[in-house]
Amino acid sequence: MFASLHLHNYRAFFFGAIVSNVGTWMFRVAQDWLVLVILTDRSSSALGLVTALQFLPIPLLAPFAGALADRYSKRTLLAWTQAFSGVNALVLWALVASGRVELWMVYLSATVGGMVVAFDNPARQAFVSEMVPNRLLPNAVGLNATTFNGARLVGPGVAGLIIGAWGVAPAFGINALSFGAVLIALWVMRPDELTPAPRGRGRGAVREGIAYVRGRPDIMLVLFVIFMLGTFGMNFQISNAVMATRAFGKGAEEFGLLGSVMAIGTLAAALIAARRTRPRLRVLLGALAGFAVSSAGLALAPTYTVYAVLLVPTGLFALTVMTSANSTVQLGTDPEFRGRVMALYMAIFMGGTPIGAPVIGWIGDVWGPRWTLWVGAIACGLAFVVATAYVLRERRLPAQVSYTPVDPALTVDGVDEA
Repeated sequence: MFASLHLHNYRAFFFGAIVSNVGTWMFRVAQDWLVLVILTDRSSSALGLVTALQFLPIPLLAPFAGALADRYSKRTLLAWTQAFSGVNALVLWALVASGRVELWMVYLSATVGGMVVAFDNPARQAFVSEMVPNRLLPNAVGLNATTFNGARLVGPGVAGLIIGAWGVAPAFGINALSFGAVLIALWVMRPDELTPAPRGRGRGAVREGIAYVRGRPDIMLVLFVIFMLGTFGMNFQISNAVMATRAFGKGAEEFGLLGSVMAIGTLAAALIAARRTRPRLRVLLGALAGFAVSSAGLALAPTYTVYAVLLVPTGLFALTVMTSANSTVQLGTDPEFRGRVMALYMAIFMGGTPIGAPVIGWIGDVWGPRWTLWVGAIACGLAFVVATAYVLRERRLPAQVSYTPVDPALTVDGVDEA
């Protein structure tokens, strides 16, 4: 389960990411509370717009960001994106701490942050394959998810306590400082232990990457699934906020706790993913169906406690879809295209949010908070039906993508442990 942590470079990256992700989750809760309660009168539309602005630059800049990640040092690109993210977070903290923050400033900060993330994501995703050998890539992808979701277990709950006791400003300050952890991790890496992918060409690189994906029906299917999940299903930044405040009448502490409770499921799924030696399409589709069912359960939850409990399986199914999709795409992509393909992957997964978040926010205002969950449940249920029907019709699609053979040391008596 923790095989990749034996490698110095990945170990440094792993622990740096944990610290940074704790800050990120604290920031998310603080930003949501700032917009929903302090700057507006519980407007889910305003919260949806902030969420959209955070993700809008990703699909617009992703093709160029992916080409950049394939052409230049991913380690250097990550150092720049982390530095810019830290400065952006520091400016927002100063505005909040001084009491001068206005809603348009949050919108602007969200847009700038989204632009930086657009360049950070493809480099970060593709950099994993330079830190670990192919046989450990599914393990590293799973462990990457544990850094994000382990931090989610801690960050939202701590943020809720801090907001309740001292207000939102300290949570913003901690997030600004947390970016330094990744910068330190990148600095202490051993360059001779990295295995950089072949550099992509400059001119025509974007068109070449898109043409590569168009010729891969297995990758196209995965991209369809994660688009539906990311656009309509993964809007818990909005759903948890409006359910906690409007459906159940709770405060900042209870709202923050929901994120930590959901992380129990996502962290469990990440640890399970770290044990898999290969991604499987049936696991991805089965988890998508489970997510649709559990999301419907959340929409029907009669009490805050029931809602919180149902977040655990919902998080488990959601993260299983994401880790399976990520591993499938990375292992099935030629190394020289990996930056561009992962940029397209992240653009489709996160780029749907500018479409989905404002719609979900508007639905929450007009139809009520529970419909923010019903939309995701129905959309992901339909995606499961369409994807399954396509696989049954196109039997030439494999159960899993082709990949570098598994190291015999990771199997028991020649049988894949997964």
